[in-house]
Amino acid sequence: MKKKEKKIFSYPEKITEVFDGADFHIKYCLSFIKRYLRGDTLEVGAGCGSFTRHYNNKKISSITLTEKDKKNFSTLSEKFKNDKKIKVENKYIYNLVKKFDVILYLHVLEHIKDDHYEIKAAIQRLKRNGSLIILVPAHNKMYSNLDKIVGHYRRYELDFFQKKFKSLKQIDLKYLDSSGYVLYFLNKLMFEKEKYPSKFKIFIWDKFFTPISIILDFILRYKLGKCILAVYKKN
Repeated sequence: MKKKEKKIFSYPEKITEVFDGADFHIKYCLSFIKRYLRGDTLEVGAGCGSFTRHYNNKKISSITLTEKDKKNFSTLSEKFKNDKKIKVENKYIYNLVKKFDVILYLHVLEHIKDDHYEIKAAIQRLKRNGSLIILVPAHNKMYSNLDKIVGHYRRYELDFFQKKFKSLKQIDLKYLDSSGYVLYFLNKLMFEKEKYPSKFKIFIWDKFFTPISIILDFILRYKLGKCILAVYKKN
């Protein structure tokens, strides 16, 4: 695959710091993912390690974290410097030579301008029977000024993930965070020019509404939510 040297990420470090405290949401999303995590794992755009610190387990033999933002790269390098299992790379996925059993995009794909090219690169770096796991914001009709400011090129519709990606078999596809869907819609109406969500808003959403989402998502059979989770297996 021909390399693209242009910048494809737009991921302000400030939003990773604000989101880092959303432990309930992070652990809830990971509850659907952990069963697939094993072997050599790659997390693309790991931010400040918000997800990484929660999913590291004995089935994972190595973790490679990529991060192009200088501050986040420095934070990751310092945070995991004593963990021999974790390697931090300041590279794009198409610059990696190693192949992986699992590749993760956790609230990252929306920050990548050419997402189709990125997925093709990820498929090339997956081992046979490897898992590609993607978590993204849902409903492009809800795209707001906040999305633009935090570096989202888009939000996603379900049909994007219902397409057949070459050599991949779809294992799971669902919405998550139904109460977050309502909150985000109201926030778009009431705080149209908001630059970044406050830590207080993140706290309320995470600690009070995420537990409600856990129940509602189950009742709604994961048919409504602020996020989409897609899991694929390479044939």
